Amino acid sequence: MAAMPDPDAFQALRAIGWPADPGLSAAAAGARVARVTGQHRSGYDVAESAGDLRRVQPPAAWTRPRGDPAERAVVGDWVTLDAAGKHILTVLPRHALLKRAAAGEHYKQQLIAANIDHVLVVCGLDNDFNPRRIERYLLIIQASGARPVLVLTKADQCEMLDDVLEVLENERLTGIPVHAVNAKDPASVAVLHPYLGPGLSAVLVGSSGAGKSTLTNTLLGIEKMKTNAVRANDQRGRHTTSHRVLTPLPQGGCLIDTPGMRELKLSGDEDLAEGGFEDIEALAGACRFSDCGHSNEPGCAVRAAIESGELDEVRYASYCKLRDERDAAAITLAQRRAEEKAIQNATHKRNKDRLGRR
Repeated sequence: MAAMPDPDAFQALRAIGWPADPGLSAAAAGARVARVTGQHRSGYDVAESAGDLRRVQPPAAWTRPRGDPAERAVVGDWVTLDAAGKHILTVLPRHALLKRAAAGEHYKQQLIAANIDHVLVVCGLDNDFNPRRIERYLLIIQASGARPVLVLTKADQCEMLDDVLEVLENERLTGIPVHAVNAKDPASVAVLHPYLGPGLSAVLVGSSGAGKSTLTNTLLGIEKMKTNAVRANDQRGRHTTSHRVLTPLPQGGCLIDTPGMRELKLSGDEDLAEGGFEDIEALAGACRFSDCGHSNEPGCAVRAAIESGELDEVRYASYCKLRDERDAAAITLAQRRAEEKAIQNATHKRNKDRLGRR
């Protein structure tokens, strides 16, 4: 049985988000532990304490193009290092992993952040406000193991805040914390401090120009992240954050800022019943026929709910779009995993045969 580590050995890691998790401490017993704070083509940035920063190299297996992305480290991961502190050896067990399907024609999963407790979905109260995109974010977050928090920025510029909150209530987002803030005002963003205390980690997601970097600067109390004004003609911003970076906060926790996401594709692991569409899934289960297509079939509970006004048809159309995209992604993901497994088995067999001939 492995010896339990001295709790004091992880005190320096506490400042960069080390949680009070005995299982994680046991997994790290006797190892040199660091947290991934940045990811680059040439390697990773890691830290062993607040203010520390070093560039390290990944294992050779991570550089292979067909390797499983989930087996590689991502910003927020806890990793073990070699004695010299120059190479990553392993990734410690995760309690959350936020991911999406990467943009482009070829299906590939993109890891966004690991070991985060909350995902702060930043949405500007201007032309950036889009309930359909919020639905998509919440569905992806549901599959991550983290908890969503909706942060509405530019509240000082919005004259229809009550109307916006009513729209969100109609979208069945009442179970998710919603905070309207002025991202430039420390007193306003203080409402987010409970999500950013010692041992906690959060990641900011949202489109360019929503105010993520401004929010980060205000939480830090310094102008660390570059910010740009949104364009006046369409209220869209440029990518002021070019890569994901983990930053310790004065509140005691850590915050990961991400580049703006213009395309948010489902990975195939999402569950619509737990991603804000449990009411529609329940209605579909109440139809007379199990294979009901929810169009003109008799006894269709979904169509009845739409006709009675219980279910908004626009929201149902969004559900159908997300369901079809999730199902297609799930099939592609299963095929990709099967292909990778076949390649691994073939490689193992060739190596075994080669050893047998010696």
